[in-house]
Amino acid sequence: MTFHITIDGRPVPVTPGQSIGAALHAAGVRSWRSTRFGGRPRGLFCGIGVCFDCLVSVNGRTPERACLAEAAPGDEVTTA
Repeated sequence: MTFHITIDGRPVPVTPGQSIGAALHAAGVRSWRSTRFGGRPRGLFCGIGVCFDCLVSVNGRTPERACLAEAAPGDEVTTA
């Protein structure tokens, strides 16, 4: 049974056990931040927690890697 989280106010469906990064990818979102120099788009790169390209803030907490953060019902994710 699926549930929803919100990404920058947009509802995104999630399958239980899915990471936030996987939910974003499944919803067609490929980038959600940009590099400090050059403004190049970033999203999932390695998908296994080695890099820091997929940072998001979940429920107002310090940014964390979306590929490692398991989505929970009602999570509010911000990418800015």
